[in-house]
Amino acid sequence: MTHASSGGCQCGAVRYRVLGPLKDPHLCHCRMCQKAAGSYFMALGSVPRAAFALTRGEPAWFRSSGPVRRGFCAQCGTPLFLETDGSEKVYLTLGSLDDPAAVPPVSTYGTESRMPWLAEAVARPGPTTEEDEFVDGQRVDDIAASNRQHPDHDTDTWPPARR
Repeated sequence: MTHASSGGCQCGAVRYRVLGPLKDPHLCHCRMCQKAAGSYFMALGSVPRAAFALTRGEPAWFRSSGPVRRGFCAQCGTPLFLETDGSEKVYLTLGSLDDPAAVPPVSTYGTESRMPWLAEAVARPGPTTEEDEFVDGQRVDDIAASNRQHPDHDTDTWPPARR
């Protein structure tokens, strides 16, 4: 039986499926990935192009350098993947997988731009969203009740019909 993974953007407009395991899951700390993710690093893993398929929608593209283009959702802005011209691989953002915990990073890249305080910062304790009653003055329950995020599984249609 072939292993399959699915994923997509936050709003559900772009979805994908991957057949087989992701290779070289890693955290990229390079400055280009930091800017593309709007974060301190980007978690990526690669798959052969033939094992990757879009199942809903079409991504928008940004050419971040001569040979590299990055796919993202034009509706919600979620970074989804990147491709290098002439390569037979597609790099997926691991956080866009429906089950990101199933693909832990095994290496790092671009360490010249890694934040010097990162290991210390992620080791600090903090509350879960269930433990926190308010986020920026908004009730966590109210935020959850009005959530427009696509669920972590494939759906026949999205968004659901509003009653």
